[in-house]
Amino acid sequence: MYANLKPLFSRSVSRSNACRIVLALCLCSLAVSVWAYVHTSPWSLLVLLLNLATLTVLGLHQWRSRKAIKFQPQELADRLLQVQENERHRLSRELHDDIGQLLTAAKLQSEWLQRRLPPELQGQCETLCNILNETLAKVRDVSAILNPRQLASLGLEASLRAHLLKTLENTQVCWSLECQQRLTGIPEEMAVAAFRITQEAVTNMLRHAQARNLRVRLQRLPEGLSLMICDDGQGFSPAPDPALAGQRGMAGMAERIDQLGGTLSVSSQPGKGTRIDALFPWAPRALERARAPEVFE
Repeated sequence: MYANLKPLFSRSVSRSNACRIVLALCLCSLAVSVWAYVHTSPWSLLVLLLNLATLTVLGLHQWRSRKAIKFQPQELADRLLQVQENERHRLSRELHDDIGQLLTAAKLQSEWLQRRLPPELQGQCETLCNILNETLAKVRDVSAILNPRQLASLGLEASLRAHLLKTLENTQVCWSLECQQRLTGIPEEMAVAAFRITQEAVTNMLRHAQARNLRVRLQRLPEGLSLMICDDGQGFSPAPDPALAGQRGMAGMAERIDQLGGTLSVSSQPGKGTRIDALFPWAPRALERARAPEVFE
């Protein structure tokens, strides 16, 4: 993502240099005008006043531009992640509210039609009803992935368990979700980041790792929320800079953890599986409460 921002920074630098060049030319012109005025050249006073006015305007513009708000790369990354989440929520609403309602109406119409068709057309109509049911289920699944509404109502652990059940139900992967402590009071941005990182890790595992076992562990530590994701798949060679290496999934994980000031560690080798450790630090207001974790009895 940062690589995409380099042209923006280069344009900003070139504009700044251009302003300096214009300012230098105006100073030179002002010096020449002063010299001409001293030597009583014709129109020298008018040229001198014009140069002074131009220099004043440029100076004010430069002063205001320095006082303008300048986004740092981390601020830009945070903003882009926020825009991405907002766009996901918008797409989820459109899928659920608009396309979902249209598919539901088509399903009801096909069922009404099936009850009135002759027997020789019942098979085709039943196939149509099954296709509409599958499409509606897929739309609801995609909507839930884009916007995990259950995070607010069910909490992080239950939402992850529901996601793993749904994602891995038709695979050969044996998985486990370990959480020995209550996760009440987790900030929303932390829960969303942990959910998205797990979601991305599971997707990468299914696409590339060919793993047979998956282990996810959540721990409430005094310093923050710990997330561990481990599989026994093919593994890979983690890049120092995932964005430059084209590892978009890993780059997205790193951006999310950086946004919250946490740490991300990826341990993997070809043929030896992958382990991802993420630590989300507590906010100052939640730090005292987190130091005394409540354990299930």
